[in-house]
Formats: sequence, C-alpha cells, structure tokens
Amino acid sequence: MKHRYLPMTEQDRKEMLETIGINSTEELFADIPESVRFKGELNVEKQLFEPELIKYMSSLANKNDNMLENVSFLGAGVYDHAIPSVVDHVIRRSEFYTAYTPYQPEISQGELQAIFEFQTMICELTGMEVANSSMYDGPTALAEAGLLSAGQTRKNKILVSKAVHPESRAVIQTYAKGQHLEVVEIDAEGGKTNLEALEQAMDEETACVMVQYPNFFGQIEDLDKVEKIAHSQKSMFVVSANPLSLGLLTPPGQFGADIVVGDAQPFGIPAQFGGPHCGYFAVTKKLMRKVPGRLVGQTTDEEGRRGFVLTLQAREQHIRRDKATSNICSNQALNALASSVAMSALGKTGVKVMAKQNLTKAHYASNEFKKAGLELVYEGPFFNEFVVRLAKPVKEVNQNLISKGIIGGYNLGRNYPELENCMLIAVTEQRTKAEIDTLVAELGGAQ
Repeated sequence: MKHRYLPMTEQDRKEMLETIGINSTEELFADIPESVRFKGELNVEKQLFEPELIKYMSSLANKNDNMLENVSFLGAGVYDHAIPSVVDHVIRRSEFYTAYTPYQPEISQGELQAIFEFQTMICELTGMEVANSSMYDGPTALAEAGLLSAGQTRKNKILVSKAVHPESRAVIQTYAKGQHLEVVEIDAEGGKTNLEALEQAMDEETACVMVQYPNFFGQIEDLDKVEKIAHSQKSMFVVSANPLSLGLLTPPGQFGADIVVGDAQPFGIPAQFGGPHCGYFAVTKKLMRKVPGRLVGQTTDEEGRRGFVLTLQAREQHIRRDKATSNICSNQALNALASSVAMSALGKTGVKVMAKQNLTKAHYASNEFKKAGLELVYEGPFFNEFVVRLAKPVKEVNQNLISKGIIGGYNLGRNYPELENCMLIAVTEQRTKAEIDTLVAELGGAQ
C-alpha cells in the first residue's frame, strides 16, 4: 500500500477534472506565467513506501533521549510527574478527543461538565473566585493577564520580575508591543524579586506587578509584601503559580492577588517535547467579565435537572473587535480534561501528598549537595527546584550526565550571565533516593 492516507484513485482524479471542465492538473496553474514557474526538481528526499517510512521515522525518534529510559532532573517549567493511568483512558474516549468546542450545549454536556470541574478545581487551588476554561499555556496566560490589567486600570506600564520564567517574559514583551504597553523588568536579588527596586519602579502609570510563585529559581516570593507594593498605586497584582505547589503553599488568592495564572502541566500532562500544555486563568469576581477565553456555568433546565452552558458569550472578543481585550476565544479542552482527571484521581489529600513529596525530596537532594561540597546559590525557602553552582560549564556536565542515563538540570547561564556554570535542578516525586544520590555523586565528582 503506497498512499495509506491518500485514497483518491486515478478515476477519481479524472472525474474531478471533467467536472470543472479541464483535462489535466497542469491546467489548474494556467494563470501562472511560465517565467515564474519552478522548472527544476525540489530538494526533498525521495518518497518512501509506508513500511520504509515507519522504519525511518522510528529510527529518528529513537535518537531522542526520553524520560522512560533516562532519569530526569530537568524542570524549568516542564516537569516529570506521575500521571494516573485513568487520565489516558479518559482522554482517549472519542467523545472527548474529537470535540473541538462545545458550542452546542445540548449535545456537549460531558465536555462542558469536564471544563466546569476544571474551573472549580483551579479556583480551589488558587483561592480565587472565578477561573476560565483554560488557556493555551502558562506564558500566554500571563501575557493575557498583563493585557487585562492594562485594560482594566487604563494604565500602560507592566512591572515584571526577572525571577519570572524568561520565556514568559519574552511572550509578555511580544504581547505588549502590539498594544503599545511598556514592560519594565525588575531585578532579582538573592533569588527573589528585589522589593526595593520594585517599589522605586511603581508609579501612577503602573497597570500591574507580575511575580512567579515559586519563581523561576524555585524560591518562594513574599507575596504579602509584593501585594502591598502593587496595590499602593492601585495597580493589579498578578501571580504566576505552579498549581502543584499550591497543594502546600498558601494560595495567592489569600494574599490579595487580582489575577492568578499558570500552567496545568504538572497535573496529567506529559512533557511531550515541551507542549502542548494547558494554561489556567483565575480572577476575582469583579474581573469576571474581562476574562479572556470562555467560561462554563452550571444551571438547571425546565425540569430542574443540572446542566452546563457556555456563559458570558457576548463579551468583546466575540462582538466588538475594536474594543476587545483579547483575541482568544478557544481553550485547551483535551489537556484541561487531562488535568481535571488527574486532580480528581489524586483528590485533595493526594495533591497534598504529591506536593509534600516534591518538597521533601528536593530538600533531601539540596542537603546532600551541601554535604558533597557543592554550593547552593540561594538559601531561601524553595519548593522542588534549587540552584547549584558547578566548577565546570553546565553544558559539559550535562553531556557527561546524559551518557550515564541522567538528564541534568537547566543551564541558567543561557538567560542569566551572572549565573554562568549554575544549574537549576528539579526534584519531583518521581525521583528515588538512589537516583538523587547518583546525581549528587556525579556532580560532586565533577568539581
């Protein structure tokens, strides 16, 4: 079988050409002058029959290092967490993986209920009043929070900590450029946002203050102090939070956050080459009508039965483009479902246990590194990531680690010149004592 996914026969082709009144495919391009037509051979590889193609693509895929055959200590926004087996079972059901969008609520009740449950659990984790049905990923959710803040406050300056993920900051810069917003990055000191610098940067034009919790270096920001600074100029307080960490940490909503965003990847979504992911977006009730994306509401029908509907659908994204605060009208429904199933399978107790394992194992690892004579760059409280200074370039150390079946940590020198030879190490509940001890021995021996 040569073309498994191209079922058109020569007879089909002939009938199609006859229907439109031409004799050959070439006639379709008759309006393109000969002088601009490509005459040579395209520089592409020769076509392969399906069995050959499968073997070839498999050989390419096998060149990738993966977390099934290697032990991973790489985090920096994408983490190796346990995924309950029921997640894959549910999202493989055809009524979920083929559902693009639940525009017809009468036949989409399962999809709508799944989204509603996602919204509910995100609110419980973040301590916020309203959450949407999900965003594309964490970085775009954070950028959307900046746009919402600017639109709500009618101010044009965004203050974002340099302890926020570098890729998130890059997305914010891109979004802000189109909206003519000013983005000011606040330096980090000791692994956390420099609060004195933040206070000095605040003014009447500040739309919002953005911090990450835990931040990119794994450190726990003092949200109480940041909130007071942000609200001193009637600016909005935006927090990007790892949802798993909220199983232990005080939720941002209790610190007075106006908007809490993040990536639901830690719950039920594999690393899968960096995406796709599922962003979440939670706000206070007064901002409900400004939320980008969609919201699912719970209601009852004429007979009193519980049902679900898309609500607030007459928002500006849909009907007044010139005044829209966002162009996002969709969501990551399948990944949101995966996160919902994972959170449901874990339950409140399971989420806490999983978060505690991350905390405990990461602190065990950090203590072992200290014993081995390695320097921990920051000493403040952290969740499941911390920074270690090495005597050799991180790239060189990681090449040695991967040869021994270990995926090393993130090279911070790529984004922070002052952190040259520093590695961001993530320790999740997946890592065993033996694996941690092996990493410590390898890095200790590299000194």
